[in-house]
Amino acid sequence: MAKSVELSNGRVWKTKKAAEQHFRDMLARYRDGDHISDYQDHIDLSALLERFDLLVSDGPSKIGAGIKRFERRLNKGDGWSSPGFWVVRVDGTPTDFSYVQAVVGRPKSDADEFSVACHNAVSRDLLGMKQKQFDHFADADGLIACDITGNLVAYSEAQLSHAHPPFGIIVKEFRKSKGWGDIVPPGILTASADAQISTHFADDAIGREFLNFHHDRAVLRIVGKDRPPTSMSAAITVNRPLRFR
Repeated sequence: MAKSVELSNGRVWKTKKAAEQHFRDMLARYRDGDHISDYQDHIDLSALLERFDLLVSDGPSKIGAGIKRFERRLNKGDGWSSPGFWVVRVDGTPTDFSYVQAVVGRPKSDADEFSVACHNAVSRDLLGMKQKQFDHFADADGLIACDITGNLVAYSEAQLSHAHPPFGIIVKEFRKSKGWGDIVPPGILTASADAQISTHFADDAIGREFLNFHHDRAVLRIVGKDRPPTSMSAAITVNRPLRFR
């Protein structure tokens, strides 16, 4: 049975999907840089942030000294950007929070956080590899063939995908090689903090170690973003097997 979502202000949704859609629609009504000006939107976000602090946060309270306002801001990382809600506290300090996680109502698992840190460690190199493929293989119109379908795709329509082994398997092998199969020791990953959009390795040396580990194992391919993921048993055609070494 689907679990309902109930906030402290009395708002109730029968499913988490419905609650998430409510806040997704809210986000779409504003532009980057806008303050959340609608009173009901502010009240709903305040109650959602209470849920985040209660059920999700494993660090300092997102509400902190109190809520002054909410804003829509553009969160940015290596090769990606996405809009999100930010809270500005009464003392003027701002921080981000995930409305999706708040609706789900549970923190990310140890495995999820570790995988995110691993991806952040290689994200710049993956972007460089993608750009290199378009620099060398794109046609006069800037298009390149998808390694699964053969359809021509532009840079914005393409993504660099792991042909084999999957990224998750590489991450598990790295954890095992470090003796962290069961649990990641404290201090390996960055702790939750204001305006920390994503988890990283606290020690850059570990990030570089995973980067090299990934380079030795990953075989990549260019695929269209609208291409559904293939299973390990599905036929895989890699026209240009891409390796870092």
